[in-house]
Amino acid sequence: MTEQHPAPSRVAVLGANGRMGAEAVKAVEAAADMTLVAALGRGDSLDQLAAAGAEVVVDLTVPESTEANVRYAVEHGMHAVVGTTGWDGTRLAALGALLAEYPGTGVLIAPNFALGSVLASAFAAKASKYFESVEVIELHHPDKVDAPSGTAVRTAQLIAAERAAANVPASPDATTSEQPGARGCDVDGVRVHSVRLRGLVAHQEVLLGGPGEQLTFRHDSFDRASFMPGVLLGVRNVAANPGLTVGLDGYLDLGI
Repeated sequence: MTEQHPAPSRVAVLGANGRMGAEAVKAVEAAADMTLVAALGRGDSLDQLAAAGAEVVVDLTVPESTEANVRYAVEHGMHAVVGTTGWDGTRLAALGALLAEYPGTGVLIAPNFALGSVLASAFAAKASKYFESVEVIELHHPDKVDAPSGTAVRTAQLIAAERAAANVPASPDATTSEQPGARGCDVDGVRVHSVRLRGLVAHQEVLLGGPGEQLTFRHDSFDRASFMPGVLLGVRNVAANPGLTVGLDGYLDLGI
């Protein structure tokens, strides 16, 4: 008897002309269990997704477009894997309400697709409740449009949740005089600092401090190819996880 293999997933990439999108196109084309059926750029009609019979849409566009893109995908029975920033609490709530009307459809909103980055953030969050002080430093190329990065915001939120659950007080800070921005921004009580520097791609440090010691979690992406294993992992798992998942860690068995 001939062994039966499932048909390759039919995948479309939005933002295919951008840096991340171009890498995603190559990654999907190289994956034996996927078929690239559409690669759309700015101005292309979303109706091409339905015409191509896309099953999973990878959205790597811009904050101004991503909400409409994902809504189109969900309303047309397509799963979505999203790496675009701009998904605040209001947008996530609206997406969750939409997905309730389409119970078989899955959407992954991933602030970062680099597996090492996702793991570093998860580990740092778990460790943070054992330290008095915590701050986040994210470093990116100067063409990045948002600050702080979505990854840094997500990391700070995870840290804040862990510390709140353990009743850990806010990090000590005796600052009474400062220039605007000198202490970074405040994300749920965690200070986050952004660096923009030519030559960088995507880097993040979480600094944890206690009496007489410091623990640092650092992740470095030197090339956008580092994000592609996570993109493919999202494509392979989104259909099996209906509803809304925020963070690629939702698809990982971290055991922590």
